[in-house]
Amino acid sequence: MPQRSVKVAEKLPIDSPERRRLPVLLRRAWYGLNLAFRRRILHLKLTPDQFTVMRTLLETEGITQRKLSQTMSSDPNTIAALLERMEASGLIDRQTHEKDRRANRLRVTSIGRKKYESARATAIEMQREVLAGLEASQREIFLANLDTVAQSCRLMAEKPSIRARK
Repeated sequence: MPQRSVKVAEKLPIDSPERRRLPVLLRRAWYGLNLAFRRRILHLKLTPDQFTVMRTLLETEGITQRKLSQTMSSDPNTIAALLERMEASGLIDRQTHEKDRRANRLRVTSIGRKKYESARATAIEMQREVLAGLEASQREIFLANLDTVAQSCRLMAEKPSIRARK
């Protein structure tokens, strides 16, 4: 949007169709990235969510299912179902937590690691492609700003709703 148009848009209501709207843009970006990645790793019989689980587990080996849900900002029931499918496919395994027998530590298997490494190259290339639309000097600034937005969204999600407080 040219500079003059930005100033005009700022005077419109935040949900005006003539403005860029955060929920729509976040959804469109996530959906496009997810769909493109899904198509590019289809031959590996992996999903983007499975890739993210494996990346998270490899970066923080031995974490629990609860910690994984928090780290991935995902619903615990969704993660539980995803982990069951991944374990059945031989991508991960669970070992009883040494201090809490109700919890399991999660680890990527050798099969999972091989598939992850193949998908990782695709993920890196896709990130380069997406960020190539920005000037090099703006890429880290964009990612820092996106992280700030993500943190704000997470904090809002942790607060009870106004209706729930009444």
